[in-house]
Amino acid sequence: MIGSDSVDVERKVIAILRVLKESPEPLGARIIARQLKDWGIDLTERAVRYHLKLMDERGLTQAVGRDGRLITTSGVEELKNALVGDKVGFVINKIELLTFRTRFDWESRSGLVSINTSLFPQERFPQALKAMRDAFKAGLCVSELVAVAKEGERIGETTVPQGKVSFATVCSIVINGALLKAGIPMDSRFGGILQIRNHKPLRFVELIHYAGSSLDPSEIFIRGRMTQVGEATRRGEGKVLANFREVPAQCRPIAEAVMARLKEAHLGGLVVMGNASEPVCEVPVEPNRAGIILLGGLNPVAAAAEVGIEAENIAMSSVIDYRQLRSFWEL
Repeated sequence: MIGSDSVDVERKVIAILRVLKESPEPLGARIIARQLKDWGIDLTERAVRYHLKLMDERGLTQAVGRDGRLITTSGVEELKNALVGDKVGFVINKIELLTFRTRFDWESRSGLVSINTSLFPQERFPQALKAMRDAFKAGLCVSELVAVAKEGERIGETTVPQGKVSFATVCSIVINGALLKAGIPMDSRFGGILQIRNHKPLRFVELIHYAGSSLDPSEIFIRGRMTQVGEATRRGEGKVLANFREVPAQCRPIAEAVMARLKEAHLGGLVVMGNASEPVCEVPVEPNRAGIILLGGLNPVAAAAEVGIEAENIAMSSVIDYRQLRSFWEL
């Protein structure tokens, strides 16, 4: 039986690995200690240095220079497998953090916008763009605004690996952030697969509750080849990535106004907003709440995956400045 002290140490190790994984450069104990505070973990620089020494011995980290550390392949694997109980609810926590970090001002059309990141093989990127065209043309996305970075360049907080092209799509959490700024709390409940019939939303056929998941639903559905975005664009019949959220029913008029302003800035993704306490696309809604269905930002990437052009997808990866985005049609 594992003691509570051992579990506590392991949690600190995992937190340090998370910090290192998100950095493209070696980090020292002082910077790691500072960043750990964002995770709610208060460790002194000396304590971090102690853990790093043990992690070096386990092969989870590698010393670089005088005080820097990089995460190793073993460290990445450990991060994926360790403390699965702590990962339950990880997605909803990620949504809440990214909502807070989104700082878009629709008046000045400036500020930080939440994004998903997809890494395509460099040689297949032109084919991927061609495969994604119909999804953008049909509006099966949060926005036609995207960002592209080549190997060695940075997008958000990630440096693009060798042989890859990073393709950023706007994430639907931009709506969470805008509503939060307007004083409207949004409850992110499910990620799912929405069936389209005659070009209109019919019903959800798959749902994953964010609060009970350790993996992002969109990544799961794309990897499992469960989408039919291409069919939805060509025939108006198919299955697309979508999210189900709720807002207080009294806030519905304000929410509609906020989303209208976002649409003017080419940020959208709204499929339907229900009435108070009424089910939306066969999903029940809590009393005095209004259900909202938003398109998944990774739908164009799913369309590319459907024709065999796969990417490494990181949903809800980061935030970037709105002014870094450009129209997909300029690529």
